[in-house]
Amino acid sequence: MEPVSRGRFITFEGGEGAGKSTQARILAERLRGLGREVVLTREPGGSEGAESLRPILLEGDGDRWSPTAETLLMYAGRADHLEKRIRPALAAGAWVVCDRFFDSTRAYQGAGGGVAPDFIAQLEQAVVGDDRPDLTLVFDLPVETGLARAHSRAGGELRFEAKGLAFHERLRAGFLAIAAAEPERCVVIDATPAPEAVTEAIWAAVSARL
Repeated sequence: MEPVSRGRFITFEGGEGAGKSTQARILAERLRGLGREVVLTREPGGSEGAESLRPILLEGDGDRWSPTAETLLMYAGRADHLEKRIRPALAAGAWVVCDRFFDSTRAYQGAGGGVAPDFIAQLEQAVVGDDRPDLTLVFDLPVETGLARAHSRAGGELRFEAKGLAFHERLRAGFLAIAAAEPERCVVIDATPAPEAVTEAIWAAVSARL
């Protein structure tokens, strides 16, 4: 019996209101339609332990946690998510589609919050190791547009949405810097057009890379 080939790992990244969650669901459904086994997941969360941390991280006042404390909490959840859900799925040959992963920590707590990149990189190496995404789709749109979209939806990531324009400008620049530094892994997706156009841009990127 031939060993099962490892699955593929796709992550969706970007600022608030970019439409990542909707597009991640659409991609997962499209891949399933091609006969792929797909695990659709998210961060913060994705496993029972990590989901218990999600409200702690996303609700409450903007200054509830320092950026360093946020980083540690994010990585506590990420460790559980990897161990309980992502690694087993990839090992079984499934494709994993994840709404946010380690680039959000680099951007939100790093570029946005000022946590030292070396500190984040050490946690990333210790927790993630070689289980890096095969493809990362970085959604980009003007900050004002994204925040307006975010404020019009139910739920959301209210602690981070409330952090102010300057924070979100640093966040956008941080995501674009990640994409520029790792073009073999990252594709920037213009999130300003109609959702149907964004869906097709995503499919073009996935088809070309994977």
